[in-house]
Amino acid sequence: MTPDEAMHEQMEDGHTAHSRSSLRAPILWGFVLGAINAAAPLGFAWLEPATAYALVLCGIAAIYVGFAVADGRPRVIAIETTVAAVFVVLASASVTGTAWLLVVGYAGHGLKDFWQERHHFVANTRWWPPFCACVDWVVALVLIVEIAAGFNFHT
Repeated sequence: MTPDEAMHEQMEDGHTAHSRSSLRAPILWGFVLGAINAAAPLGFAWLEPATAYALVLCGIAAIYVGFAVADGRPRVIAIETTVAAVFVVLASASVTGTAWLLVVGYAGHGLKDFWQERHHFVANTRWWPPFCACVDWVVALVLIVEIAAGFNFHT
């Protein structure tokens, strides 16, 4: 390995290590907000739990529309609006349907975040996708536990 190659590799390693450490705080906050979102039915006690979870999922899905508008590219706005609409329809179906639709919605949105982190489709969202994926997956895991425990989502 030439000195230039070694320096380039060291710079890449330093950049990778810096990127990981700079995302540590958003990921940790994602776990915190995920736990808060998982408790959403407690904050919206007058709603059925499925409705509370569905409303939160709609809000989460809509955030990327705002990022797309800030990005400014019409194609990105159209695609993100369509993706958000799919999550809104899924969340709406969960209001009267099975709670597994909520799991699919939250886990699916986490996968969308993971994809966004890898492809940077929407500009200027560097820390958001890992943060949001943690939120989504924490809620999805809590929902799975609640379903397994026999929690009633439709009171």
